[in-house]
Amino acid sequence: MDGTEAGSGGTARAAPTGPTESDEPDGASDDREQLPTGVTLVAAAIAAAVVAPLLWLVSTALGLGLETLVAQLTAPRSLEVAANSAVMVTLVTVGSALIGVPMAYLTARTDVPFRRALTVGIALPLVIPSYIGAFAAVSMFGPRGEIQSLLEPWGVESLPEIYGLVGTVVVLTLYTYPYVFLTTRAALLTLDDRLVDAARTLNHSRLAAIRRVVLPQIQPAIAAGALLVALYALSDFGTPAIMRFDVYTRVIYTRRFDLEFASMLSLQLLTVTLLILALESRLRGDEVASGGRTRSNRVPLGRLRWPAAGLCASVVAVAVGLPILILVLWLLRSTATGDAGGSLLEVVWNSVLVSTAAAAVAAVACLPIAYLAAYHRGRIVDALERATYLGYAAPGVVLGLALVFVGSRYLTPIYQQLPLLIFAYVVRFLPQAVGTSRAGFLGIDPQLPAAARTFGRSPVGAFRSVTLPLIAPGLLAGAALVFLTTMKELPVTLLLRPSGFETLVTRIWQAEEAGYFGEAAIPALVLVFVSGLSILFILSQEGYDGGS
Repeated sequence: MDGTEAGSGGTARAAPTGPTESDEPDGASDDREQLPTGVTLVAAAIAAAVVAPLLWLVSTALGLGLETLVAQLTAPRSLEVAANSAVMVTLVTVGSALIGVPMAYLTARTDVPFRRALTVGIALPLVIPSYIGAFAAVSMFGPRGEIQSLLEPWGVESLPEIYGLVGTVVVLTLYTYPYVFLTTRAALLTLDDRLVDAARTLNHSRLAAIRRVVLPQIQPAIAAGALLVALYALSDFGTPAIMRFDVYTRVIYTRRFDLEFASMLSLQLLTVTLLILALESRLRGDEVASGGRTRSNRVPLGRLRWPAAGLCASVVAVAVGLPILILVLWLLRSTATGDAGGSLLEVVWNSVLVSTAAAAVAAVACLPIAYLAAYHRGRIVDALERATYLGYAAPGVVLGLALVFVGSRYLTPIYQQLPLLIFAYVVRFLPQAVGTSRAGFLGIDPQLPAAARTFGRSPVGAFRSVTLPLIAPGLLAGAALVFLTTMKELPVTLLLRPSGFETLVTRIWQAEEAGYFGEAAIPALVLVFVSGLSILFILSQEGYDGGS
């Protein structure tokens, strides 16, 4: 989420946790021991660069003065945006739990047919960026959409309005419920069957045993997934924008030239986001292991086996099959009319270019922070590591707006140039590289580079010849995650791209705004394919992921 991509567009977003005493290698130290000066200074410079744009935005909002800030916060428009965002996030979170928890139980604890295939399919909506799902939903159910066209010969001239709160909630729920599904299923797989059996011996029915025993045990996992859903929904820009529903992200983007209002809303959104992250972190810290399952008894569903499987499959069909069907339909129509998009190769190349550059810079920038986080402890190291998470925690539209302000005033030589866009991507996704690289450092015996030093190698030489080859898998894993999430990032790209510079996401966005669905078909299919690679990559590189 992406992490998992919330945001945006995307892919969630749970950042890797910091080091703990139990996973520190031998030789780890705290701040009472001297930190390596050079590495610490470089890490501090990187952390400062990451934090600076957001601090400038916060200072700008606070600099408006208390009276102005209060007036803006209590203005009818501000209250409306806050209420819309709160209602939308609440409904999406509840809806995701209502879908994700039952399907997690069915695939983890019952004899529903095709459990493995259903498990993969139920998680597949994470592959599709939510704004592509919203685009497909509008094409299918919107005015003059596919459904209305099919029903028109039967006298149906219009369908219920899809725009607004309802459409936003439905689309976001379909593409965020996997967060609840995955966390809940993981908890159910470690639940001891003996607890349920004990409840049954006390004459509790199966439903009563689930309510009294299972739900309390998995409640932290459900809440953790729900908080991730809330974070994603709050930070998502593409879906509310396509559905024309005024929440924080859409209004900040449309009012980005109004410095006072946009900065004030950004401060509100950033504050709420950080509160959700703090709550998620606290909840994660309260989780306890259940001791692991001792048996794998599954609840027999009897005649409900196939209806249960059909229910799960129908959700997958709507969330995954429908968008792909729409995209293929657009593609066939585009080919039939000769509109194949002559500049598509250039668009793909641009996306690959900036994503590769962001991945390479992130891989280099993460090294000093990951090294300190792995081998040293204390407040200074914790502060440096957590500073890199701020860009990851901030919604993309907030980070993009901050860099628009900073770039247009203080970085004019690179404003609306590729270096600033790549810098924004690095700020946004650096924790993905830090987490995987830190895991690589933790797997190295500190005595190995020390042995190289005894043979006359310099610190840089020992790092290059001994440490770097050993952490390469984790480093490459982080770089690949940055590449994949950068490919899908929408608001940062829209706000900071150079004039005339198109990527896959900007081509899709322009096609949506203009109503030229055919032009979005191939870019969207390519983006879905790349997003699918992220799921496969995360599964194959699980051992190197330092995320929580």
